[in-house]
Amino acid sequence: MLNLSSKQLRQAANLKDKIESLQKELSRIVGTPTQTQDGAAPKRKMSAAGRRKIAAAARARWAKVKGRKSATKPVKKARRKMSAASRAKIAAAAKARWKQAKAQGKNSL
Repeated sequence: MLNLSSKQLRQAANLKDKIESLQKELSRIVGTPTQTQDGAAPKRKMSAAGRRKIAAAARARWAKVKGRKSATKPVKKARRKMSAASRAKIAAAAKARWKQAKAQGKNSL
């Protein structure tokens, strides 16, 4: 670029102008912009339905690889609850440990 003459620079500028005008004409004819202002192609947007279809296909592929028939989430087991008597026993034991630790002058177990 630094070794170009003024005539070559003028030709380059004219070519750039022609390219821009042709791109504008093309976008007018086609009805969609061919490029944005900064020269990058415009981002394509995908519909939510399209994303859902792609995600479902990916889940099906992984299910096939893992050997499952359906790609549904496994049902979690219900958490086991501790009875009130068990909780009371554990609380009493903890209180006894702390009582013994404080009697010895400790701040931590």
